[in-house]
Amino acid sequence: MNLVKRKIKVKTTVNNLNERHPVPVLGIDYKVRIAYKNIKITELNMENKVIEISLPNRYKKMNHKEILDLAIAKMYEQIAKVEIERAMEKTRIMVGFAPEEYEIKKIKNLGTCEDKTITIHPEIVKYNRKVIDYVVLHQYCHLKHKNHTKAFFKMLEKYLPDYKKCEEILLNL
Repeated sequence: MNLVKRKIKVKTTVNNLNERHPVPVLGIDYKVRIAYKNIKITELNMENKVIEISLPNRYKKMNHKEILDLAIAKMYEQIAKVEIERAMEKTRIMVGFAPEEYEIKKIKNLGTCEDKTITIHPEIVKYNRKVIDYVVLHQYCHLKHKNHTKAFFKMLEKYLPDYKKCEEILLNL
């Protein structure tokens, strides 16, 4: 039996967004392409410093900035679940204790520690893993020291001697 493979052309409209507005993920800048396809759910693929977002055709008439903002926010949330869990576990093993709870949600800062709960902003994943680890460690230190006292910074330096480099990165962006 002779089977013939046929290529099926799928009509897509591609918008190459933001040559001038890269999207940072784990410290690497990505270009974004949005493609409209005959699909039911949004698909996202990250490869070779390009984020390709495939959207159902029904979104063609929407504002590209709105679509991009929603897709990137959702992507950051998904990456944050993995990266923050990694950083929390690494820090727990390093310091020998853990918060009662932690959560990932949009807040004013990249991280907070209140009532023994650490909260991390999902956009932390714009930064490289060392900065993510620093922000998580910083919040762990607040579990022991509420304020930025000498003891707080001594603990921070014990586990991350070059923490000031991470602070500089956060201050300069």
